[in-house]
Amino acid sequence: MPNIPPPFAASYAPDDADIAARLLPAGHLSSSQEARIDRTATRLIEAIRKRDDRLGGVEDMLREFALSTKEGLALMVLAEALLRVPDARTADQFIEDKLGEGDFIHHETKSTAFLVNASAWALGLSARVIQPGETPEGTIGRLVKRLGAPAVRAATRQAMRLMGNHFVLGETIEQALERSGPRSGHQPRYSFDMLGEGARTAADAKRYFDAYASAIETIGKAAGNHSLPDRPGISVKLSALHPRFEAISRDRVMHELVPLLLDLAQRAKTYDLNFTVDAEEADRLELSLDVIAATLADASLAGWDGFGLAIQAYQKRASAVIDYVDELAHAHDRKLMVRLVKGAYWDTEIKRAQERGLDGYPVFTRKAMTDLNFVACARKLLALRPRIFPQFATHNALTVATVLALAGKSGGFEFQRLHGMGEALYEQLAKDHPDIAHRTYAPVGSHRDLLAYLVRRLLENGANSSFVAQAADYRVPVAALLQRPADAIARPQQASHPRIPLPCDLFAPDRRNSRGIEFGERAALERLLADIKAETFDLKPVADATPDQANAAVAAARAGFAAWSRTPAAARAAMLEQAAHLLESRGAHFIALLQREGGKTLDDALSEVREAADFCRYYAAQGRRLFGGETAMPGPTGESNMLGLRGRGVFVAISPWNFPLAIFLGQVTAALMAGNCVVAKPAEQTPRIAVEAVRLLHEAGVPTSALRLVTGDGRIGAALTAHPNIAGVVFTGSTEVARAINRTLAAKEGPIVPLIAETGGINAMIADATALPEQVADDVVTSAFRSAGQRCSALRLLFVQEDVADRMIEMIAGAARELKIGDADDAATHVGPVIDREAKQRLDAHIARMKKEARLHFAGTAPDGCFVAPHIFELKDAGQLAEEVFGPILHVVRYPAEKLGQVLAAIDRTGYGLTLGVHSRIDDTVEAIIDRAQVGNIYVNRNMIGAVVGVQPFGGNGLSGTGPKAGGPHYLARFATEQTVTINTAAAGGNAALLAGEE
Repeated sequence: MPNIPPPFAASYAPDDADIAARLLPAGHLSSSQEARIDRTATRLIEAIRKRDDRLGGVEDMLREFALSTKEGLALMVLAEALLRVPDARTADQFIEDKLGEGDFIHHETKSTAFLVNASAWALGLSARVIQPGETPEGTIGRLVKRLGAPAVRAATRQAMRLMGNHFVLGETIEQALERSGPRSGHQPRYSFDMLGEGARTAADAKRYFDAYASAIETIGKAAGNHSLPDRPGISVKLSALHPRFEAISRDRVMHELVPLLLDLAQRAKTYDLNFTVDAEEADRLELSLDVIAATLADASLAGWDGFGLAIQAYQKRASAVIDYVDELAHAHDRKLMVRLVKGAYWDTEIKRAQERGLDGYPVFTRKAMTDLNFVACARKLLALRPRIFPQFATHNALTVATVLALAGKSGGFEFQRLHGMGEALYEQLAKDHPDIAHRTYAPVGSHRDLLAYLVRRLLENGANSSFVAQAADYRVPVAALLQRPADAIARPQQASHPRIPLPCDLFAPDRRNSRGIEFGERAALERLLADIKAETFDLKPVADATPDQANAAVAAARAGFAAWSRTPAAARAAMLEQAAHLLESRGAHFIALLQREGGKTLDDALSEVREAADFCRYYAAQGRRLFGGETAMPGPTGESNMLGLRGRGVFVAISPWNFPLAIFLGQVTAALMAGNCVVAKPAEQTPRIAVEAVRLLHEAGVPTSALRLVTGDGRIGAALTAHPNIAGVVFTGSTEVARAINRTLAAKEGPIVPLIAETGGINAMIADATALPEQVADDVVTSAFRSAGQRCSALRLLFVQEDVADRMIEMIAGAARELKIGDADDAATHVGPVIDREAKQRLDAHIARMKKEARLHFAGTAPDGCFVAPHIFELKDAGQLAEEVFGPILHVVRYPAEKLGQVLAAIDRTGYGLTLGVHSRIDDTVEAIIDRAQVGNIYVNRNMIGAVVGVQPFGGNGLSGTGPKAGGPHYLARFATEQTVTINTAAAGGNAALLAGEE
């Protein structure tokens, strides 16, 4: 039996300075090697600058339309979306929108390349014909409408296709093989990549599997008689083969995906092809290696040297991955191929780490550190020859020259480039080193599938700082391109980007970001799950308060108001910050409690603990500023005018069951920070969470006289809001109950007290034909079905442009079918239970009615218990949905492109205004919707749930609430009264300060 290594494990986001301290000492080679590197790199750069390709290539396009220009950005968006737009009207709007953003009319083409000139000409023609206002919505005459718009459409689409042809080797594998044939005597090396997004549905995954299998067969039959590594290859993306390729679904992935990957590998072995598993995002690295290790372990692959994988040098774990791959090769007595790339999803990795509140970044924040790590990884891979066959993917002349110097003369490696890029560099390399092989990584697929890939390459290589952008720019000295990464870093302390704060410091200096974990880090996830499992609770029911106890709580809070309101703002803020610290240190305890009492999935429970901590810290920071001292107002000399805020008295806080910790603490801490005493009444379904939260606040220093807890049903809440001695009510819940509270407060004698209410909504999303279907599917499924649809912000009503509705609805339904419905304490669960039997009965009744009145697109299967499976219904008219349905039920309405105004009118007619989603690449459309919509939170090209405290202040208007927004800068002031103090400083005989002043 082979000695199989344990699963891969390495620190997910180690400190950049520690890595730099390890890499910098080896950052330079011997003086003779460095001189050889300079000579080689200079020769390659000169070849790039001398190249005059009359046809042109991708580099020419990138130089002509740099991403630092409006034209470059407009071109990127056009390329990403235009070819998937089926209808003429939307295409015309989209073209006008993007061409209007850049000055294509006056663009002076610098390149002589046909590709660039043809594209620039087409775009310039289009920009001239379509001037602002000259789409079908404008005032252009019939002749131009009839002749101009189609001409524009055709010219612009052709420009996009010209670009696509230079990025994509062929739309089919047969076309790609024909184009990849030898131009001289020797067959060039290729690795074919079947283009496409990751699978969202089982049908997607099967389609990609079939495409890979067919391509392997076709490539294999045309592969010739050379032996590895001088044979063609194919690149396989694991996320294209499984619709839930994610860490929490590991067991399912291993069961379902490993056999598929093994099947493809066996087919590739039959033809002795190079078979490379492509790299995924950092959170999928461990899962990817698990799948690869399980596949490699199969004895049927013995004797084949073609299996390989890609490793990203911008990931801090790259060196550890190389060690692990070497261990696998040893264990199975195999030779493996390793493609070393720098990495293409840097911006996504940075954003994800910030959103997740991680301790650090899994990727380097400085490009020079990636380059330095690439060289270190190259050195390690070269030392592992011949067991490992290194494949160095780069378009950087300095990197190529450095690898050549490290490699010596023993061979046993190859370079790789992207099709359409690096041609001049590798032509020169072939002349100077004919024994050094290079392989072309060649995308294959339809222009529609090309889009996301094309934009990623533009972003990766079109930035001003990239080597590709600088190499052909004569204004950049060659010496600047030869600067070694080690010299650019210089010291370990400079390894991190100075303007990219760590995720924990994202909101510094005001406050810390709440701390999360990455589920893709096995050790962190297992540690959390173990901590959750170890938690124990007193599960005895929490007794409801009596009306007398409720009255006593108000009286006690009123008695404590004087002392609490005089507590300095800094002291109150410190208590809230201590509460945030306690929350995070006991995160597993509160997650377990949220799962057991609130039915929260692991991801939802963790997010809620983080949101609660964010509320504490945000209101502490805001409170220091607002309540820490008075504000001097302008006025005449001899007079002091000061404005200050102070607490109102006793606030009643009534919170919902769907966010029993975050909203509960958000309400309570805001009222406390403003100097009020609080009587908190949680939802009757989740009292224990409130008990624990109040206990934590008391432990953090909030006196019992300032915070009282009263549990019970709606009758207790009604008694509290009717109490004559309360100074305000903050409420989150249904519109119906908010109205009842409002009537109660209005009917009372005495002071007029404020009601701060946040209620629900019939939240809509609009998706037009320019939207990326995969992104729409992701965001719709998340917005409609996460938390079992039990969020105030959840998507209820989706409007899809009719031209693309069939495909989008099919993809959304297919993605919903892949969700796991089950117990909240199972980490793999996507959709947990609804809150109680009463909620289930209401939702079941709505589903039964919809099955009679609407078209059913999808009905999931729910286990026994308080579970409601996701459902998707298509309505004939939005008016069929007359009230908020608080569960995992999505309603869809088709609309024609010219009727967008009617869609917005239908949304207005609901009377709600909480959240709205928009998916469109047309800026004018997005701006028009934002201008028209009376909605509190609008989300563009993303999901519409999970508002972040202090980032997306949350709350609506109309039937959705009173405002101000929770987690926003105007919230605390609503809990306070204002006081202006005016003092006549000249009353004692004149203004001494004025009299003493000099001219």
